[in-house]
Amino acid sequence: MYRCGWASKPGQERVLAIEISRAGFEWALVHACLSHFDPNLHDDRRAWSQGLAASPVRVQWDPERSLRMQALPYRSLQVGLSGEAVDRYVEDWTVSIKDITPAVETIRQRLNAGDESAASGLLPAERPYPLPAEVAALIGGSPERIG
Repeated sequence: MYRCGWASKPGQERVLAIEISRAGFEWALVHACLSHFDPNLHDDRRAWSQGLAASPVRVQWDPERSLRMQALPYRSLQVGLSGEAVDRYVEDWTVSIKDITPAVETIRQRLNAGDESAASGLLPAERPYPLPAEVAALIGGSPERIG
């Protein structure tokens, strides 16, 4: 939500919460390629480059941020879809779509008023995501969770 300025950046004034199926999310991860070369996961740059070109999903691990944009001691997975993955996302994986703009605007108002505790209390609960070890190995994640 902070990436869109809490629904305040031009052209980004609406925030949608999109729920997708676990099967769809894991399909995406199984078919993903890291957006950068990692010698611990790829045999060589050529193999990584070929995998990147062929993959309908790109992932990268970004530092997670607090409400005030301070780096937190863990990373979050960013997932980009293209081609077949987009079609599956739209046609098969989407479970629900909810406009949460009013809640995001309220969070922004609380932050602007200096009430970080109230803003934090309005955020959805986040939990570790259990991930099969073979899927975690593909994307450089821990077998226990993504988060």
